[in-house]
Amino acid sequence: MATAALPAVPAGFTGRDEDLARLMPVLDPGAESDLPVVICAVSGLGGIGKTSLALCAAHRAVAQGWFPGGALFVDFRGYDKNPVTADQALVALLDGMGVPVAELPHTVAAQYGLFRRLLAQERQPMLLILDNASRASQIAPLVPGADHHRVLITSRDRLTDLDARLLDLDVLKPEAAAELIDRSLRLSDGGDDRAGREPEAVAELAVLCGHHPLALRIAVGMLRKRRYRGIASLVGELRRAEDRAGALGVRPILEVACAQLPAEQARLLRLVCVAPTAEMGSEVAGVLAGLGPDQTTGLLEELASSHLVTPVPTGGGVRWRVHDLVRAFAGRAATKNAKSRKETEEARERLLTFYRQRADAANAHLLWLPGKPVPERFADRAEALAWLDGERASLVAAVQWAGEDRHARTAVALASCLEEYLRWRRHFDDGLSVARTAQGAAHSAGDRLREGCAWNDLGLALLGVGREEEAVDAHTRARDLFQAIGDSYREAMAWNNLGSALRKTGSAEKAIDAHTRARDLCQAIGDHQREATVWNNLGMALRQAGWLEDAIKAFTRARDLYQAVGDRHGEGRAWNNLGNALRKSSRAEQAIEAYSKALQTHREFEDWYGAARTLSNLARAHQAGHRLSEARTYYLQAADAYTRADAPTEAAHARSAADTLT
Repeated sequence: MATAALPAVPAGFTGRDEDLARLMPVLDPGAESDLPVVICAVSGLGGIGKTSLALCAAHRAVAQGWFPGGALFVDFRGYDKNPVTADQALVALLDGMGVPVAELPHTVAAQYGLFRRLLAQERQPMLLILDNASRASQIAPLVPGADHHRVLITSRDRLTDLDARLLDLDVLKPEAAAELIDRSLRLSDGGDDRAGREPEAVAELAVLCGHHPLALRIAVGMLRKRRYRGIASLVGELRRAEDRAGALGVRPILEVACAQLPAEQARLLRLVCVAPTAEMGSEVAGVLAGLGPDQTTGLLEELASSHLVTPVPTGGGVRWRVHDLVRAFAGRAATKNAKSRKETEEARERLLTFYRQRADAANAHLLWLPGKPVPERFADRAEALAWLDGERASLVAAVQWAGEDRHARTAVALASCLEEYLRWRRHFDDGLSVARTAQGAAHSAGDRLREGCAWNDLGLALLGVGREEEAVDAHTRARDLFQAIGDSYREAMAWNNLGSALRKTGSAEKAIDAHTRARDLCQAIGDHQREATVWNNLGMALRQAGWLEDAIKAFTRARDLYQAVGDRHGEGRAWNNLGNALRKSSRAEQAIEAYSKALQTHREFEDWYGAARTLSNLARAHQAGHRLSEARTYYLQAADAYTRADAPTEAAHARSAADTLT
């Protein structure tokens, strides 16, 4: 326990500028503080770099002359089997202060008295670095009574019992993790330029290490041993490793951390690591564990104090993030025996059922029409969308559990609940992933109804990303399945969607035929809302074929039907398309009036992509009438709306169109 000199900062230390910027002002003995004795406690997961940060800060402070009285360092080994006690650390500190062991008072009480007296008599500021403490009681007796000294503590636990500034240390940012790899490789061999030659492999290696400094250093050690092999080779090995935490050398740290947890905390940690993504809300954690909200939140807060989960503030609430290496470690523990595997599968079933029920309720709000019973669970459409936005990554990932027979039915049902939302938000890549998984699972289960629905959802997502030919194939498969099981309602929608895909391929006449079949089926079963949708799409095919008057009649019929069933959003789409047909037939003023009605509806529903398209159409209409100032204004408004809709390419085109009118 040498204290006379500070240990060196580990080579390759990097990426902690923001943390140092928070820490240094606290250590400054010249700064004012409302604490009786200024203590800063740096906490974080084992190996996260707490000691390295503390030593870097200490060396900087000493170099600036802040602590002429000296800086003393003690490693408390707080998480070893035999941690250093305060009494043992006291002897080392006194030795560092110039009191040899032979001259120590005979009783511990007298030794503490001497320590406090020396600190009080030392008028020049001193810095005490109490490293790797496991609890406040381990270091509390050593806190100076004089306010001009500073104490810097590191711990894997958040020492909330101390009156101290608390600084939580997180993993490195991606760019800092990449820099650590590059710098560490070059320290051992100045000519090692692998990081510069393989930036993608470096980025993936950093992800596999969870941007965790210790794991990164161990990975660098592996790379040093394989000097003439590429970084990608190590990435491949780690990706295939069954025990990544073990391969990266952080298993012992995690084993110690988890072994010290009470049974309820350990169980919750195992089960939250079953979640489909690393971040979740308290409610989801409670569902996984089968616990109430208050108990779940209390246990999560305890786990956060041990830095095994990280609280992530979100607009007045909090979500919880689990480090990737903790997830990998606890995930193995969750399947180590039959009992834990059973518990894990039950947790997944609870979560999938919860997600399906909530997503179904949210979807009902997206599809709700005036005059119909108001869906339960969410207050309104906005609240339903907010929940879906917050859970989107987890919902999409949970659908992938459909690959397991036990969860297939519920996961496929969840996928069906997400189609409208993912299309509304234009998350087409997610839509592709969800629909493909659902289609495969439904096909394997022999569920032709669900498979047809999945092919339909897949076709819509394919159309969203511009893969029209594949969309035609998907909707054709959906149509054939619905025909085979005699489901006229869904067959009508498959014909309608097939028509839209055919139109996008340039086959207007085939599209007209498909939409006509869909219209006839809708009329036969008396589904006026979907009949309105078909008329709207039929109008677009007619317009593409050059039959403008027929297109205007189709859009007008769609508008009237939408109005009759109270579908305001559908009505807005019909108004926009009617405006396009009117503009094409040189009825500019009528077109502008139609666009204005469409824009009002799109804004009402916060459909920013629809609003942007209508604004662009308004701009074109004014541009054709040589009202260039008005056209430019509408193009700029369209660019803003496209930006809100997360459509940067379209936004750039709208700005470019506005610039041409300057």
